[in-house]
Amino acid sequence: MRELIIAGNWKIYKDLEEAKSFAKVLAKATMGKDLGCVVPILAPAYPFLAALMQELAGSPVKVSAQNVSAHAEGAFTGEVSAKMLASLKLPYCIVGHSERRAYHAESNEMIREKILTLMQHEIRPILCIGETLDQRDAGTTKDVIMDQLSGALHKINLYSAKELIVAYEPVWAIGTGRNATGEQAQEVHAIIRKWFADRYPQVLADSLPILYGGSVKPENIDELLAMPDIDGGLIGGAALKTDSYLKMLESAVKRCHGAK
Repeated sequence: MRELIIAGNWKIYKDLEEAKSFAKVLAKATMGKDLGCVVPILAPAYPFLAALMQELAGSPVKVSAQNVSAHAEGAFTGEVSAKMLASLKLPYCIVGHSERRAYHAESNEMIREKILTLMQHEIRPILCIGETLDQRDAGTTKDVIMDQLSGALHKINLYSAKELIVAYEPVWAIGTGRNATGEQAQEVHAIIRKWFADRYPQVLADSLPILYGGSVKPENIDELLAMPDIDGGLIGGAALKTDSYLKMLESAVKRCHGAK
């Protein structure tokens, strides 16, 4: 049974008190509960990582950073290193998000360096990949996905599915209200899993969590989780409200204890 991950990427929403209030509600709702194979994750802005880890201590909810520097240390004003994140005992970090690629010119090579520095500090990367609308319309989705995987994971050895999480996020479906159908998302998730099966042990490919990110919400999460290769969501707007997040978490728990 693969992990089912409900990860909320808060981007630059919520101040400290809003973040702590959300975390308190989530901690109370999950403390002592049997979530089975489900892993809830919150990714707040950098200043609130330690505060949320404190609020969520003892609960099953984990905390992730939204980004990391490719540099180990040095004169890089405003950057945050993997060593710094590791000093918080942070378990996860998002890398390669489409907004980082688009607005900060992050290349596959830079993303690879970020993955390596995270792994050196035993932080599990959540690697984001996905095509733009123009690329989808041009019929190059598979080529784009394979290029991003090959670039970001070039000569990186993986020995366990616990070392990495992949999030497929079609750029055309992020924050637009337009989302891929379960079948459309599954088609790409199957391509991703095959890519791993062709390069790593089959057991690793079979166990690797592959999330979907693109206007995931309570209304469509059941359809997505019903797909054989979709293992949860990297969720933006719908993860900013506690009731919405908890509904999606409940759907995943039911799925874990039931059909999968």
